[in-house]
Amino acid sequence: MRFLLVPQSVTSQSTDTTASPGEHIVSSPPPSRHLTRRLFQLYAGLALYGVSSALLVEAGLGLEPWGVLHQGLAERTGLTIGVVSIIVGALVLLLWIPLRQRPGLGTVSNVFVVGIAMDGTLALLPDVHALSVRIPLMAAGILLNGVATGLYIAARFGPGPRDGLMTGFHHRTGRSIRLVRTTLEVAVVVTGFVLGGTVGAGTVLYAVSIGPLTQLFLRVFAVPPSSPHGSTAVADGPSGRAILRG
Repeated sequence: MRFLLVPQSVTSQSTDTTASPGEHIVSSPPPSRHLTRRLFQLYAGLALYGVSSALLVEAGLGLEPWGVLHQGLAERTGLTIGVVSIIVGALVLLLWIPLRQRPGLGTVSNVFVVGIAMDGTLALLPDVHALSVRIPLMAAGILLNGVATGLYIAARFGPGPRDGLMTGFHHRTGRSIRLVRTTLEVAVVVTGFVLGGTVGAGTVLYAVSIGPLTQLFLRVFAVPPSSPHGSTAVADGPSGRAILRG
């Protein structure tokens, strides 16, 4: 028997390790009745991501890797950091074409919503100078970023442009996700720093904490699967491939 593999995003499926021998368990995608919740999670997550980035900018103690690049470019061009974020996101999305990546609703929305929310938040936030305020602001920005990332990834509408760039290079080069991500983020941090972006304690704290925070909030905001038991069993074929059913 031959089996067809239907590719899916790594964020849109999971494997249940309780499968009996000869079965491959793949989580079913959320049913249509969850569409409203998923859309809410997507746009709430993207908006909160922009808010969290603005908090890190206002704290002035170090930004997330791509934020360093955005801030550096904003310093050089005179554009707002939100507008720069949109432009960079759009340019990164163009790189998906040779990498043969397919954008989703979440991918395109990410380009615009995050930048707009960031500029809007920065326009409302008062200037802060006291370290006693800036440190909690930095911590709140990192925590909120984890919440936002968990929200929009769990919505399963496609990865952000920068995440897609990472996975695209991974597939094209065969290098590990860890190596590709590290290389990309080191490159954007160094470039952003040279251009005038802020690198500091917040950058380091973000790097070590965003993974665990995202994993935690992915579980919190996971959309219930469509099947009663949360999975669909499909037999494995001799070729080691399986049909991934929706």
